[in-house]
Amino acid sequence: MQELPDCLYEGEQPSLITPSSPTPNQTLYLSNLDDHHFLRFSIKYLYLFQKSIPSLTLKNSLARVLVDYYPFAGRIRVSEDGRKLEVDCNGEGAVFAEAFMDITCQEFLDQHSPKPNKSWRKLLFKVQAQGFLDIPPLVIQVTYLRCGGMILCSAINHCICDGIGTSQFLHAWAHATTSQAHLPTRPFHSRHVLEPRIPPRVTRSHPGFTGTTTVDKNSTFDICKYLQSQPLAPATLTFSRSHLLRLKKTCAPSLKCTTFEVLAAHTWRSWAQSLELPLTMLVKLLFSVNMRKKLNPELPQGYYGNGFVLACAESKVQDLVDGNIYHVVKSIQEAKARITDEYVRSTIDLLEDKTVKTDVSNSLIISQWARLGLEELDLGGGKPMYMGPLTSDIYCLFLPVAEDNDAIRVQMSLPEDVVKRLEYYMVKFLDGKDNEDENSYV
Repeated sequence: MQELPDCLYEGEQPSLITPSSPTPNQTLYLSNLDDHHFLRFSIKYLYLFQKSIPSLTLKNSLARVLVDYYPFAGRIRVSEDGRKLEVDCNGEGAVFAEAFMDITCQEFLDQHSPKPNKSWRKLLFKVQAQGFLDIPPLVIQVTYLRCGGMILCSAINHCICDGIGTSQFLHAWAHATTSQAHLPTRPFHSRHVLEPRIPPRVTRSHPGFTGTTTVDKNSTFDICKYLQSQPLAPATLTFSRSHLLRLKKTCAPSLKCTTFEVLAAHTWRSWAQSLELPLTMLVKLLFSVNMRKKLNPELPQGYYGNGFVLACAESKVQDLVDGNIYHVVKSIQEAKARITDEYVRSTIDLLEDKTVKTDVSNSLIISQWARLGLEELDLGGGKPMYMGPLTSDIYCLFLPVAEDNDAIRVQMSLPEDVVKRLEYYMVKFLDGKDNEDENSYV
């Protein structure tokens, strides 16, 4: 994989984009789902557009949209009692950098995508900060290319919003870039609808937050620590509509399932097989479930805060890799069905205990970026030629595919020898007549 050339910055970079008119100077309460330790990072997107938009146009529209989304122009801080994070809505502004890179859109697609490498980090301005809380919640870099195209990278603090919220914000920015009309969806800021009960009542079991035990007491293998101790390489596999239908047929007609459910089951099995885990080990699949419409009453329209919880399916490795995919899909469906209003309220109350952490030790975590409309973003020059994460991690992403709404790209990072095995198991379900398509996966 070739490295990207360096970015060339001109003049004073970066600049701070402040709201174009006065905004409320207040403190925004963050829910327990927002300020949980597991979400203390930024969601980093990379967009490749064939046609560029002038930086002044983007800055002006960003300033306008920050009037409505004023917390994005604020700063995260620790509350006075030291127990929670909150947003100081002080209007200090979002970070905006612009640069030039001597490359074309086609060269990026041919030589550098779809697998992220460390040189991609050049495409997002690195804010000098002592720690995560000192980085502004919104950092943007627009890099103009030799061909007249542009790469847009954004880093959005996960404590302020989830994937649905980031998509809502980015589309609001696009709307402000292309129209003077009011936003079609007004942002709903308050998080008090997700306050814990007094006193907190943990009424449900939450295996995604407890330590994993193994059937074999002698097994102390920690998958997360093992992966983080190894040099990692990204694995990227694209599943077309026909591939996804083939997977779903493995469950039909006895079990109806969604694309997400069967692809998650297939990915979880392939992950366990590729890591060659002890057969007696209990492993978990954690995946995000949008709970906006599962609450009673439902979360208000325009709620952009973290409106998801992690569902948890569990299995012994032997049952996962030797059994029928039907049973894996069924366990994922059962995990989804447990996400009710009471389950969400119980989760919020559980997280009042600030020592509680997400159990990542022996878990595969899947985050769904497909079906959020991220690939539909149009700032005035057309939809992106490519959309994906700026970096790759041990967590698994289900990504949209530009210009193919029915396809899904699966991406995660693993040790190189494990990547080869993962790619083998992920495409093994194909029979001979589809083998010629295998090159489209990687």
